[in-house]
Amino acid sequence: MLRSIKDLHGCKVRAIDGEIGKVHEFLFDDVSWKIRYMVVDTGNWLQSRLVLLSPQSLNKPDWNAKVFPVNLTKDKIQNSPTIDTHKPVSRQHEQTLSDYYGWPYYWSGIGAGFPGAVPPVSYDLSESESSLYATVDSRKENIADPHLRSTKDTIDYKIQADDDRIGNVEDFILDDDIWSIRFVVVDTGNWLLPGKKVLIALPWIKDIDWNESCVYVDLTADEVKQSPEYHPDKMINREFETQLHNHYNRPIYWRE
Repeated sequence: MLRSIKDLHGCKVRAIDGEIGKVHEFLFDDVSWKIRYMVVDTGNWLQSRLVLLSPQSLNKPDWNAKVFPVNLTKDKIQNSPTIDTHKPVSRQHEQTLSDYYGWPYYWSGIGAGFPGAVPPVSYDLSESESSLYATVDSRKENIADPHLRSTKDTIDYKIQADDDRIGNVEDFILDDDIWSIRFVVVDTGNWLLPGKKVLIALPWIKDIDWNESCVYVDLTADEVKQSPEYHPDKMINREFETQLHNHYNRPIYWRE
């Protein structure tokens, strides 16, 4: 099912033996756009320490109650390696965290996570993913992994069409079957139509300038202006997705 990332911020996170905090944000991989970590604010329990949990540790979420159960104990999480989430997360930090929890290394394409993990996590890497991960891992120094991006920090990025600016990043749409971002939500207010929100599929993004906080899309401003409108209070169904892809005359991903 497709879900708003912003709607998941603030959801409760529950360990095997009790609540540990709330979802602060997510870190996604800009190579594959898969969610790699849930960032949990532990509140009074650990003096608001932020901890990273892989989707590998998730059990089936209770969407109605907005609770994410994890297959870890509070003690295991409390004694986890401390990582400064206010700084870029290095590959060495990720490896330390994975070794502690027993998570496979997603960047190597190796490993088969916890049995029954929900959502299932694929470690079949594309050629481009393998190449980019290999480039990072070939460096010997402890560098920050340039692939992990914050969902909160990416909100308000500028969206630039082929011929004009069309708005700003408002939200992301998560496919909870594969734990991956499927669409970017764009607020076109002050640029095209005040209050109108539209969806941009990831294949329609041609480049992102992370330093300039700008997303470049392979669309025209007029195409976006005439696009089907996205309403956050309505569930995204196949009918709407089909209408959206047909509008842009783009292949429908589940038929490929």
